Amino acid sequence: MSAEAADREAATSSRPCTPPQTCWFEFLLEESLLEKHLRKPCPDPAPVQLIVQFLEQASKPSVNEQNQVQPPPDNKRNRILKLLALKVAAHLKWDLDILEKSLSVPVLNMLLNELLCISKVPPGTKHVDMDLATLPATTAMAILLYNRWAIRTIVQSSFPVKQAKPGPPQLSVMNQMQQEKELTENILKVLKEQASDSILVLEAALTLNKDLYVHTMRTLDLLAMEPGVVNGETESSPAGLKIKTEEMQCQVCYDLGTAYFQQGSANSAIYEKAREKFFRTKELISEIGSLSLHCTIDEKRLAGYCQACNVLVPSSDSTSQQLTPYSQVHICLRSGNYQEVIKIFIEDNLTFSLPVQFRQSVLRELFQKAQQGSEALDEICFKVCACNTVRDILEGRTISVQFNQLFLTPNKEKIDFLLEVCSRSINLEKASDSLKGNMAAFLKNVCLGLEDLQYVFMISSHELFITLLKDEERKLLIDQMRKRCPRVNLCIKPVTSFYDIPASASVNIGQLEHQLILSVDPWRIRQILIELHGMTSERQFWTVSNKWEVPSVYSGVILGIKDSLTRDLVYILMAKGLHCSTVKDFSHAKQLFAACLELVTEFSPKLRQVMLNEMLLLDIHTHEAGTGQSGERPPSDLISRVRGYLEMRLPDIPLRQVIAEECVAFMLNWRENEYLTLQVPAFLLQSNPYVKLGQLLAATCKELPGPKESRRTAKDLWEVVVQICSVSSQHKRGSDGRVSLIKQRESTLGIMYRSELLSFIKKLREPLVLTIILSLFVKLHNVREDIVNDITAEHISIWPSSIPNLQSVDFEAVAITVKELVRYALAINPGNHSWLLIQADSYFATNQYSAALHYYLQAGAVCSDFFNKTVPPDVYTDQVIKRMIKCCSLLNCHTQVAILCQFLREIDYKTAFKSLQEQNRSKLSARQN
Repeated sequence: MSAEAADREAATSSRPCTPPQTCWFEFLLEESLLEKHLRKPCPDPAPVQLIVQFLEQASKPSVNEQNQVQPPPDNKRNRILKLLALKVAAHLKWDLDILEKSLSVPVLNMLLNELLCISKVPPGTKHVDMDLATLPATTAMAILLYNRWAIRTIVQSSFPVKQAKPGPPQLSVMNQMQQEKELTENILKVLKEQASDSILVLEAALTLNKDLYVHTMRTLDLLAMEPGVVNGETESSPAGLKIKTEEMQCQVCYDLGTAYFQQGSANSAIYEKAREKFFRTKELISEIGSLSLHCTIDEKRLAGYCQACNVLVPSSDSTSQQLTPYSQVHICLRSGNYQEVIKIFIEDNLTFSLPVQFRQSVLRELFQKAQQGSEALDEICFKVCACNTVRDILEGRTISVQFNQLFLTPNKEKIDFLLEVCSRSINLEKASDSLKGNMAAFLKNVCLGLEDLQYVFMISSHELFITLLKDEERKLLIDQMRKRCPRVNLCIKPVTSFYDIPASASVNIGQLEHQLILSVDPWRIRQILIELHGMTSERQFWTVSNKWEVPSVYSGVILGIKDSLTRDLVYILMAKGLHCSTVKDFSHAKQLFAACLELVTEFSPKLRQVMLNEMLLLDIHTHEAGTGQSGERPPSDLISRVRGYLEMRLPDIPLRQVIAEECVAFMLNWRENEYLTLQVPAFLLQSNPYVKLGQLLAATCKELPGPKESRRTAKDLWEVVVQICSVSSQHKRGSDGRVSLIKQRESTLGIMYRSELLSFIKKLREPLVLTIILSLFVKLHNVREDIVNDITAEHISIWPSSIPNLQSVDFEAVAITVKELVRYALAINPGNHSWLLIQADSYFATNQYSAALHYYLQAGAVCSDFFNKTVPPDVYTDQVIKRMIKCCSLLNCHTQVAILCQFLREIDYKTAFKSLQEQNRSKLSARQN
């Protein structure tokens, strides 16, 4: 069996997605109705949807008398359906761009295989063995279409695809998606095995010198007729839509170019072939014009491919003047000619033609090579970084961290080069005032950061500096620098440690405090504090900003540090790190915490453990905000550190409650139920209420599949939550001896307060855990005696049905909690039908019928593909439908009441007719008015 036949058999044995919900396609079986439908301006359903529906119906398996599934029968109806699918594709002029965008790989594979069959391609024959020049024009074109699609599909599959967020778990949908995924993978496997043959077929097509024809709706009808009815037209006669040779070759060249470009990553020599095809495509487009009806190529994408090929494989007859800056930089990097790269970057500072991101990527590549042991590149890295920094300041951006690090140890050569770059990067005659101002400010700041007056005078005496700064500015700056009393000359020895950072003299305390507030660089913060403490010993600089907040459990320990400089530094580093973590600037937070950890390790084991705990919390937040959002599990090291924190038994260590919350929530969110239920030490359950709550939730999740009698943990969890939601009454004895009730307050008998429980729940994301908590609170809401309308929830049957002391429960707080939890859960997953029904029932119970009906409809929509499928009966139960009927009735939507009555298991004719009478009465009343 040939590969094409194998594809055809695999495709026809599957069922394409998007099953039809109606029988509208039956009305299109007549030719006139189909053509009339397709001629509409905006046909609904769209043509591509028609293709899917026709092929789905044609590929339905049959069932014999023994209830055995058989392949689709080859009968007249199925042949007509396949023909209709081909006719719709012909109406779209076989445009692969449209077909690929809207049809899945299995459906398009099935469609093109049907085209091969109807085009008389001999079954069992490899396409590469067929001579396209001798075949009928429509047959050759069908083979080209199939092989073009094969190559395009292989190339497309090599691109990264962003995974769609999963909706609510539905077994039927998941099974269908898995089947389609497996079928797509099988087809791709076959296509990749045939890739070399497909390329040979397309290369052979480039040698054809005749026009080709593709099937139209009329030619497909002729092929479907009996041989004697064709009236003389044969398959070899020129019938169909004419495709000029240049148009065909243009499309084939482009597709071959993309295939060769994709293969070039494994063999760089193939890039030459890709370059040849893309440039030939450009020539053909210029010949036939970009407005060709049958040649649709994305010219922007083609230009990108050509530019990439120019970089990867420059033409042998091109001179360096003809190459783009990208190509020149790439060639220089490959040949190790880094001085030329620096020259290009300096020239680009005048033109701004290279994107900043590209320049930064070049610097990153050089840094990586330098870190791998090439010490000779250290100087090159500084020079490239200096070029990039000058480009940044000219465009108004801040100076990069890399430049500050590389310029910590200045010398004569570095300053000479920096001045050269600045001079060559600005044309003083043509530059705007803003460019001149940016450059002047940069040179002034460099002077202020230098310790050695020798280097300061090198800059201040330079022609560029004299030109850009006014006489008064230069004199003021030089006077300030002369009054400085340097403590350490930076060029004596390199900085190697956090503790070796030298302290520069300051300009004034106000400026330094301003810099201290703005800086998030730990090295710079320490340098500023050293300068401030050198100027005055009477100030406590941790009080400079009222925004610097450290938790009270830590502040006592930190403010107990005797050395004032160390105290200020530890406090400010921790406060800034906590602030950066709050605003999700995790990279700076990690730098600040790491510097603080290094500092306190030398003198305080207690603060060292505090910093380790905060860095654990930071790593949890970093993972949850990064790869955790896409479902990637955390590294095993992070899980081990979380366990270590929960099991920690170090005395006198100040602990923040939020860290325990986050650790337990982290374990629940990543389904570490085994650890929480079986491996948690017993002392933790007594000492840490969050661990106790997490253990009960994890155990309840594990026991759910079991019989109701085994769900002991659910009862324990119920009792814990009931106690948290209980209130205690406070009484007072009056002057007459009577005892009166003053007020009710939250009970202190629970393991935590209700607000703490709510805060903890809002850190959870695992759907099952949230569903269990929601059902518990819903059940607690329903047990009150004065409840009129129950709220339904999934797994609600696992909870007890009564409470011994109803008066002790604060049911108002429970109702508020239910609303807050449903709002939070729907923010996590707005498509969970179970949570939508809870929200709907909550509104129904409080007589908010319009909002209730909105959420009932939304619950039905999410689990039925917006009512294209049947709503599952466990979603729209009789109770839900009756509540929808009541909502519609109270909103005077009488027609909708009559419709909904018919969806009940036992149709409520009485209510339906009554609502219609009410509708007629309303209309009559409106007419009389």
